[in-house]
Amino acid sequence: MPISRISVGEAHEATHPNTLRAGLAEFISTLIFVFAGQGSGMAFAKLTANGAATPAGLVAASIAHAFGLFVAVAVGANISGGHVNPAVTFGAFVGGNISLLRGVVYWIAQLLGSAVACLLLKFSTGGLETSAFALSADVSVWNALVFEIVMTFGLVYTVYATAVDPKKGEIGIIAPIAIGFIVGANILAGGAFDGASMNPAVSFGPALVSWNWENHWIYWVGPLVGGGLAGLIYEIIFIGHHHEPAPADYQRISA
Repeated sequence: MPISRISVGEAHEATHPNTLRAGLAEFISTLIFVFAGQGSGMAFAKLTANGAATPAGLVAASIAHAFGLFVAVAVGANISGGHVNPAVTFGAFVGGNISLLRGVVYWIAQLLGSAVACLLLKFSTGGLETSAFALSADVSVWNALVFEIVMTFGLVYTVYATAVDPKKGEIGIIAPIAIGFIVGANILAGGAFDGASMNPAVSFGPALVSWNWENHWIYWVGPLVGGGLAGLIYEIIFIGHHHEPAPADYQRISA
C-alpha cells in the first residue's frame, strides 16, 4: 500500500547535490511556465483594452498555459520529474513516490520560481499588474473549491497515468503533452469561474507581487486535496500491492 511507502526522508537529503539540482530545475521550469502563462494574460489585456476576461482571452490563456506547461514539464522531466506544481509534488508524496524533505525543497523552488517570474513580468512590462486569481461574480468559495479539487484531481491523475505508473511503457514525450493538454482543457472549463489555477505556485506569485490574498486559501486547499486524492487512488487501485520499480525519472525523485 502506498501509505507504507510514505517517507519523511533523511536530514542530509535536503542538501544533497541531486536534491539541489532537482530543486533548481523545478525553479526554472516553474519560472518558465508562470512567465508564459501569466504574461500571456497581461499581453492579451494590453492588446484588447483589458479584454482578458472575454471568451477569446480564455482561449488564449488555455493555449498559452498548455504550451508553457508542456515545455516546463519536458525540460524538467529528466532532472526533477518536471512537477512544476506543489499539488503534483504532494500527490507524489502521498503515493510514496517522493520523500517529504525532497518535496519541501520542490515546494520552495516552485514558489520562488513563480514569484520571480511575476516580478520579472512586472518589471519588464513597465509596472503592469500581475493579477491575483479571483472568483467571478456569483461564484462562491465552495463552488471554486470544488472546481479546484476536481480539476487538480484530473491533472495529477494524468501525471500518474502518463509519468509515474511503471506499466506505462516508453511513451516519452506523450506525458508532457497530456499534462499540458489537461491543464489547457481545465482552463476552458473553469477559467471563467475561478481562474482555474490547479497549482498553488501559479496562484502564489501573482498574489505576492500584487499583494492580494483574497480567497487565496482556495488555491491551496483545492489543489492539494485534489492532487492528494489522485495520488492515493491511482496508487491503491491501479498500481496497488504489486508495485514495480518506478521509471528512471521518478527514481530520481524518491532517491
